Amino acid sequence: MNTFTCIHLLRPAANRTQLTHAAAVGRGFSRLATAGHLRPAMGLGALHTARAFSLFSRNAAADSKATPYGQQQRPTEDPPSLRQHKERLRAEQDQAQSQAEVLQFGYKHHLNVDTTRSPGIEMPPELQHSNIPMPIRDDFLADRPLKTADLEHLEIYPTSHREPNDWADRIALTTVKLLRLPTDVFFRRKYVHRAVMLETVAAVPGMVGAMLRHLRSLRRLRHDGGWISHLLHEAENERMHLMTWMRVCQPSWFDRLLVILVQGFFFNAFTTLYMVSPRTAHRVVGYLEEEAVISYTAFLKEIDAGRIENVPAPEIAVQYWNLDPKTATLRDVVLAVRADEALHRDTNHHFADRLITQKEDLHETLRTADWRRAHERTPKVTADAADIFPKSAATTSRQ
Repeated sequence: MNTFTCIHLLRPAANRTQLTHAAAVGRGFSRLATAGHLRPAMGLGALHTARAFSLFSRNAAADSKATPYGQQQRPTEDPPSLRQHKERLRAEQDQAQSQAEVLQFGYKHHLNVDTTRSPGIEMPPELQHSNIPMPIRDDFLADRPLKTADLEHLEIYPTSHREPNDWADRIALTTVKLLRLPTDVFFRRKYVHRAVMLETVAAVPGMVGAMLRHLRSLRRLRHDGGWISHLLHEAENERMHLMTWMRVCQPSWFDRLLVILVQGFFFNAFTTLYMVSPRTAHRVVGYLEEEAVISYTAFLKEIDAGRIENVPAPEIAVQYWNLDPKTATLRDVVLAVRADEALHRDTNHHFADRLITQKEDLHETLRTADWRRAHERTPKVTADAADIFPKSAATTSRQ
C-alpha cells in the first residue's frame, strides 16, 4: 500500500474524489519521470503530491474542529416540520410514479413493475402489468370527468340507418330483423336483461373477425391493414358493457342458460358467415348495432319516464368511461354505452364498404369515386330508422 492509498482511505467518502484525482495525476507524472520520457515530470508529480497532502491536512483540520477525534460525524437532523414536509413530498412522488401510465395497443401499462427475471415457475414480470381496458371512443379520453351534459352532446346520430345497396345488404338486414323478433317477445320492457343478452352476442363478431383475419394474415404472409387490433378492441368494449350490466342486475339461472345457448348458436353461425362473405358479416353487425342504438334510446325513455330507477352508476362504469364519480347515474351509463354502439355501427358499415371497394388498408383513404367504381349506386344513409325497427323504436323520439 503506497502513500496515496493511505491518504485515500483516511478521508471520508465525500472528499475522496479530489484526493483521488490529485494522487492519480501525481502518480502519472512520477511514472513518466522514472521512464525518462519527461524530466520535468518529477517536479509536477511532487507538486500534485503536495496538493494531495494539502487537501488531506485541510480537510482533516476541518473535521477535527467539527467532531472530536475518534468519533464519527453525525448528520444534522431536520426540524420536525421540515421532516414532515420531506416525507409528504416523497409520498406524493411515489404516488405519481405509481400512477404513471403509457398508452400502448389500447391499454394502460403501469411502469412501476419489477423486471427482475429468474428461471423456474415464477411469473414473468410482463404478466404483472395492470392492463386496464381503454374506452373505444376518443370522447371518453378527456382530461376531466364527463358529466351528463357532455354525454348528451356526443354526435352519434341515434336514428341513422344505412339503406341496403344490393342483395347481400338486404340479406343482412333481413337476418337482423329475424333475430330481433324473439328478443322483443321474450324481454319486452326488461331493458337491463335485454342489454345483458345483447352484449353477450355483440361481443362475438369482433373476436371472430379478428381471429379469422389473423389467420388469413399468417397464411398470406402479409400485413392485415390495421383491422385486427380494432376488431379486438371492439370485442373488448362489448365485454366491458356486459361486465357493467352484471353490476346492475343479477340474471337468473334461466337467463344464464339462455345466454349459453344463444351465444353458442350465434358464434358458429357468424363464423360460418364470415368465412363465406366477410362483407355481409360486417353489414350484419352494422345493422345489429343500429338496433342496439335504438334499444338503448328506448332504455333512456324508460328511465326518464320513471319506470326504471336511475340508480348510481357502478364503479366499473365510472372508471371505464371517465364519468363524474359524484354525479354519474344509470342514465349516464346508458348514454355512454349507446355512444359506443353508434361507433360500432359506423365502423362495421365502413368495413363492409372497404371490402366492397377492395381497399382494406385503413391507411388508405376511401373516396366516393372508389365506391362508384364498385357500385352503380352511391351509399345512402337515412336519418330515421323507425320504419325499419318499429317495435324497438316505438318510444324513440324522431330527430
